[in-house]
Amino acid sequence: MLNPAVAEVFDAYPAEARAALMGLRALILETAARTDGVGALEETLKWGQVSYLTKQSRSGTTIRIDQDKQTGAAALYVHCQTDLVSRYRTLYPDSFDYQGERAVLVPTDADLHALRHVIALALTYHAAKKTS
Repeated sequence: MLNPAVAEVFDAYPAEARAALMGLRALILETAARTDGVGALEETLKWGQVSYLTKQSRSGTTIRIDQDKQTGAAALYVHCQTDLVSRYRTLYPDSFDYQGERAVLVPTDADLHALRHVIALALTYHAAKKTS
């Protein structure tokens, strides 16, 4: 069940963008459920964007999703002061386009294995720092 405020944001997108973002949402929730140590996610709004927090486990950094204003693509955002986007670029230089140190633009034909890994790295960012 969607939080009513989150549902309102999804409903405001054009149909194609909404479908892409709902698919990304499903992948985030699925990846969280399959990744050890993540636990339940809190789905909320941050800066008007749908956001996923590892509030219970505190294992990761916040993931936000939105439609990129310039390209119209689905985008996954992480905190710009993490090294995550830099790591994503190194691991997947040709799988995604990137914006600065905070955004991964997700193509409609995204490599799902790579995208799951990108999501898992964000969901375990703090836990991984503690073990390294």
